[in-house]
Amino acid sequence: MENKAAELAQKQLDAYNAQNLEAFLSVYSENVEIRDFPSNDLVYKGIDKMRERYGKLFKENPQQHAHLLGRIEQDNFVIDHEKVTRRSNGKEVFAIAMYETDGSRITKVWFKK
Repeated sequence: MENKAAELAQKQLDAYNAQNLEAFLSVYSENVEIRDFPSNDLVYKGIDKMRERYGKLFKENPQQHAHLLGRIEQDNFVIDHEKVTRRSNGKEVFAIAMYETDGSRITKVWFKK
């Protein structure tokens, strides 16, 4: 059975691929922190900033799709390895996303591109 953190990660991935912004944001805390990995630098904080960034991303890349290549789950952490395709610029992107949850929402995300 999937743990709660994995359920949240999967829900946001499904919403991302459907380009359903509100469903995508629904799994994140109001004060979500988006950080760079491995530097741990804060890229931005808060659901409003996330709404702005992903709203623009979805608008500019209407066919974009993230393929889950692998997932590691432990306690309240999930690490996803993804391949993002069908971007408007034609480039494929490989990324690692690490999610930390509080049991009901994703509170922190680290991205490595």
